Amino acid sequence: MPESPVVIIGAGPQGLAAAAHLTERGVDALVVERGTGPGAAVSEWGHVRLFSAWPELIDAAARRLLERTGWDAPDRGYPTGAEWVSRYLQPLADALGTRIRYGTAVTGIARRGRDKVVDSGRRSQPFVVHATDAQGRDERIVARAVIDASGTWGRPNPAGADGFPAVGETAASDRISYRIPDDVSSFAGAHVVVVGAGHSATHTVLRLSELARRDGGTRITWLLRRGSTAKLFGGGDGDELAERAVLGTRARKVIETGVVEVITGFRVAEIRDDAAGLTILSEAGGEIAGVDHVFALTGFRPDTGILRELRIDLDASLDAVAGIASEIDPNIHSCGSVSATGARQLAQPEQDFFIVGAKSYGRAPTFLALTGFEQVRSVAAHLAGDSEAAARTELVLPDTGVCGGSGDFGEDAGGCCGSAPSLIQLGARPVVAG
Repeated sequence: MPESPVVIIGAGPQGLAAAAHLTERGVDALVVERGTGPGAAVSEWGHVRLFSAWPELIDAAARRLLERTGWDAPDRGYPTGAEWVSRYLQPLADALGTRIRYGTAVTGIARRGRDKVVDSGRRSQPFVVHATDAQGRDERIVARAVIDASGTWGRPNPAGADGFPAVGETAASDRISYRIPDDVSSFAGAHVVVVGAGHSATHTVLRLSELARRDGGTRITWLLRRGSTAKLFGGGDGDELAERAVLGTRARKVIETGVVEVITGFRVAEIRDDAAGLTILSEAGGEIAGVDHVFALTGFRPDTGILRELRIDLDASLDAVAGIASEIDPNIHSCGSVSATGARQLAQPEQDFFIVGAKSYGRAPTFLALTGFEQVRSVAAHLAGDSEAAARTELVLPDTGVCGGSGDFGEDAGGCCGSAPSLIQLGARPVVAG
């Protein structure tokens, strides 16, 4: 197996950083990417400005690789997703060159000649990455190890409160969006509903509120599953990412000024579509009528279908890597910040297979780009045989300024630190990311 590369799935921020770390250590790496260029998912939310500043958005090994090409690192300001791609991810991909293969969609991963059931000789066999190229041809890529950095962007959660699409949600899909909008001018004079409480929803509400101020006929309704707005606005002055705190402050203002109507304790059960527009019904019988468009921004979930022939350990509630689940579970706590994680916590029963990046967090809303960079640094060290570096922690994450579990729907969600504001989405997945 030593002659086979480490195959990395996804040419996003974490996948490219993994390739940079492995390359720096002299380990052959191959990145396979479904899209036609680096940061394909980031490009889809390119109009959104991140709340992490440039220094938190550049991996250390990637920086060293780029600086050898004469690249000048941006050192201040908060880029949009498009700027992150053009000024960092694209140059990094160019520096990695032929180590990246675009237009390659991974359809499955297995041990060579062994399905999930077979024990005999399993660990001695390389991985086989099944993929389809841009022309639709099947191929098999042999790998000594696999790093899944494919993210969660392609799997948004539905509006339905029980995790499945609400009754009528699929039929009304032409009036429902699952992404942060760019130009909202087409909604002038309309009644728009936003479902969700994370940064995606907050950012969308703020964009729509600007439209509502310009056009008095525009109506914005914000539906929250939780029973109160008290835990909606983040950590304020205690948040060590200033721009993340600003989002909560701005959201509070638009609610206080009446630009946006907030309805709490509303868990969507059904969406009816008729000539008068959409009618949204809650599990408790509440009703919002005359709706022109819905933004369902309730988070993302990982696609684990490609992993079905591997032996993996995921948390039963979060779909996160089991080794990090207790640290990131919002039902348990959100005390200040989560800790950095590395190869030891990310290890799977399938030796030398790792899930990193937003996908490692499953449905948990606490992921930051910095977290992913530390993950791939440690995993690359492990795969290179540097156990000391793999075990070392080289990152302290910025404090969120929030505390208290967020799993409860009621007015007083319990948590590890009492009744302080609860966890809200932290970013570097494609939601007002960090």
